[in-house]
Formats: sequence, structure tokens, C-alpha cells
Amino acid sequence: MRSPRTRPRNRLRIRRPGRLAAEAAAVLIAALVAFPLYWMVLSAFKPASEVQSTEPRPWTLAPSLDAFRRVFAQQDFGRYFLNSLIVAGTVVVASALIAFLAAVAVTRFRFRFRTTLLIMFLVAQMVPVEALTIPLFFLMRDFGQLNTLGSLILPHLAFSLPFAIWMLRGFVKAVPEALEEQAAIDGASRARFLWRILFPLVFPGLAATSVFSFISTWNDFLFAKSFLISDVSQSTLPMALLVFFKPDENDWGGIMAASTVMTVPVLVFFVLVQRRLVSGLGGAVKD
Repeated sequence: MRSPRTRPRNRLRIRRPGRLAAEAAAVLIAALVAFPLYWMVLSAFKPASEVQSTEPRPWTLAPSLDAFRRVFAQQDFGRYFLNSLIVAGTVVVASALIAFLAAVAVTRFRFRFRTTLLIMFLVAQMVPVEALTIPLFFLMRDFGQLNTLGSLILPHLAFSLPFAIWMLRGFVKAVPEALEEQAAIDGASRARFLWRILFPLVFPGLAATSVFSFISTWNDFLFAKSFLISDVSQSTLPMALLVFFKPDENDWGGIMAASTVMTVPVLVFFVLVQRRLVSGLGGAVKD
């Protein structure tokens, strides 16, 4: 008769090849995803001769900062960077606050057409952005928002809210109503319960939704190209890339350097919220 101690060891031996295969597949997928980023950064540091070479190599022995110098030498590059920060920061903060209050409303309160409203949130996510660009252009023109940062903030806020509300709904629903009743017994008002108790509990979900809102807004080119027509001072960083696209020959080193600079704020934002992001996505999956 086999001893009980040998059974777990046999199970580990059986599962180990499958685990190794899964880990190898994960490493391979991560390498495939990271390779374009590596090539972008490498091209940014390559000299122009190596970038335009017909025999590209995945390394460089003569790194150069000339591409970055051309990027920062562009007129109003700092203004473009600031405009992107204003637009992305406003969308992240506004969508987080509005989505939090809306998620509380659709979870804690009973009203007519609540289910219909939640379904509409999902339907709004299915509509392609390209299909709404022309209607939004005429809407911004009628509101007098063309050539302003508001023409970028409002559409991105509208597109990020449905996803944020639907995701935060699960976090709010996970908080037991008995906690709110206990807070009311202790003398806490509804507003105090929302901001002092409920808001910290659902903050991981806010961090997760903020990452998606920040990335989609920061990398936007379609709305910036469509709504910012004549006022160059209101342009954002993706519009600054157009300077390096020339009719005769594109400055690929400058394009890669500008793209690298654009990626840095996204990485910084991700590092700041990564702990909250992991717990937030885990809570969303549990719901």
C-alpha cells in the first residue's frame, strides 16, 4: 500500500511539465509583446545611418541622442506635452468621480429603466469610435468647441464612462449594505459614508479604470486630428509626430524618439497605480 506522502509528489511530477509549458508560453507571449517596444527604443537611440540601413540589426554599437535632440528642439513641444497632460488628467479625474457616483446610483438605488440603462452602457462600448467621429465633429462645431481642449475632453469622457461605470458597479455591489446601515447607526451621513468608507473600498477599481482612460486619451490621434483644425497651440503629443512625416523622406529616428517620450508618462502612471491595478482587476474578475 502506498503511503499518503508519495501521492502529492506524484501529482507534482505529473503537473510539472504542463506548468513548464505554460510558463514557456507566457514568456514567449511577453517577448512578442515587448519586442515592438524594444525596437522602438532601439531605433530612437540608433544613428540615422543605422535606422535607414537596409540590413537592420537588433542592437547598436554607437548609440546617439540626436533623435531626442530633434524632438525637444521642435517648437511648442512642451506645450503639446502639457496639453496632453491636461486632457488625460481631466478625463481620468472626471471619469473616476462621475463613474463612482453613477455606480453607486445604479447599485444602491431602485428606479425605473435601471436595467435598460446598464444595457445601454454595454451597447455604447460596441459602437466604433470611427463611426461617431463625424457626428461628434458637427456637435463640437455647434457647441463652439472646435480648436479647444474641450473638444478632446468631452468625447473621451463620454467613451470612458460606460466602461468605468460597469466595472465599478461590481466593486460597489461587493460592499455589504450592512456596512452602510452600521455607519448610519453610528451617525454618519450618506455623503460621509460615500467618501470616507465606500470610496476607499472601491479605489482599486477606480485605479483599474483610470489606467484604461489614461491610455486611450493619451494616445488619441483621431479626435485630435479631426477637432483641432487650425489652432496649433491646442495640439497634443500625437499631433507632434506629424512633424517628422515628410513628403520626401520620413524621419524615423525622430518618430521613434517622440514615441518613446510619449510612452514614458504612461509607464510612470502605470507604476504609480500598479498595486491598486492588480487588486482592482482581481476584484473585477471575482464579480
